Amino acid sequence: MSGMTSNKPYMIRAIHEWIIDNGCTPYIVFMADYPGVQVPQDFVSDGQITLNIALSAVRDLSITNEAVTFSARFGGIPTDIVGPIGSVAAVFAKENGQGMGFEVDFPAEEDAAEAEKDQDKSGAKRPSLKVVK
Repeated sequence: MSGMTSNKPYMIRAIHEWIIDNGCTPYIVFMADYPGVQVPQDFVSDGQITLNIALSAVRDLSITNEAVTFSARFGGIPTDIVGPIGSVAAVFAKENGQGMGFEVDFPAEEDAAEAEKDQDKSGAKRPSLKVVK
């Protein structure tokens, strides 16, 4: 049965729904340095960021086969979050830690460059820093 798509996005959606159905708060962990990830860098720790994805905490949550996207407030500022499915390391319940962890396979450099090109074409901008002296 080769050629099947990844089951990861389906598992993320299922675990998210299961956590909500059980009255808990769903959190997601992204690898922040994965190509295409757009998160506030001030909240990244050890290369990861853990975010509350409860429907009451975010707007426009979308978990597609390609990415997890939503808008959230950080310091009162609305911020668009983009996490390619490959960047998701875990989905778990805040209250008891139950959920699922995932392997994160970083794409080859050529694939990462292609993803960046696709992102630029779509108009999405990856955050960047500039050294000011």
